This record gives sequence, structure tokens and C-alpha cells, in this order.
Amino acid sequence: MKQGREADSAYMREAIREALKAAGKGEVPVGAVIVRGGRITGRAHNQVEQLKDATAHAEMIALTQASSAAGDWRLDGADLYVTKEPCPMCAGAAVLSRVRRLVYGARDEKAGAAGSRMDIARDGGLNHRIEVLGGVEEEECRSLLRDFFRRRRSSGG
Repeated sequence: MKQGREADSAYMREAIREALKAAGKGEVPVGAVIVRGGRITGRAHNQVEQLKDATAHAEMIALTQASSAAGDWRLDGADLYVTKEPCPMCAGAAVLSRVRRLVYGARDEKAGAAGSRMDIARDGGLNHRIEVLGGVEEEECRSLLRDFFRRRRSSGG
């Protein structure tokens, strides 16, 4: 796969495919992929409703898969691509997993923890800081979320 911005867009498109799976199941449409050594080692979408588990965010599941594939909880050199800026739980898990880089699509002004509401990803007081790049495939990522919540409100859900 190509390097730089082109690779970031290609991997984000994979995360968007995961988000579409979530939307198809009535879940908040967030998808994530973990890339390490040029290959995807974890991929997931939100499964909170399906699993009845508040921690079943796309990032958490993808981190677990990537750790399993690596045989180690340390994901040094891994990049996390996610369609929406991670919440505090997911940003904290990425820091603890030692993810190298976080690339996200849509900002989350209410609960984003990679620069919007707070910045756990780059907090200097933690044992690890993550390089952050936001706004990759932003419009499509934001549209998925906006359309999902618009449908939910109109159906009374």
C-alpha cells in the first residue's frame, strides 16, 4: 500500500466499511482498524447494543484483536484508524497499548479525547503519547454519524 496521506485514506476507507456494518446492525456507526507493519491486524465496529457491553467500542475490540495477533499487549509501531475521534476510554486504551499513531475522521466535540474535548492521546503526564491526525475522510465519517442520529431521532429511538 502507498505511504502518507494516500495510505491514511485507504485505511480509513477500511474503517468506514466497519462503521457501515455497525450502522446495519443499529449500532452507532463507528469503525476502527489497526495497522502494524503495513498490514491490518485488527478491525472492528461498535457492538455495544449487540453485546450489551458499554466497553464494546470499535477501538476496544480492534485493540484486543491486534494484541492477540501480536501476542503482546504492547502495540508499538501500530496505527489506529477510527471513523470518530475516540472517547476517553478508547483514547486511554490506545495510550496504554502504546499505539504509535491515531488517525480519525470526524471530531467529537462532546466527548472526543484526542484534542476536541480533552487530549488523553497526547497528555504529557501519561507514560506514552500518541501522534494524532484528524479529519481524514472527515465528511463521509461525519455524514455516517449525522444520518444515523437523524434517523434515530425521527423514529423516536
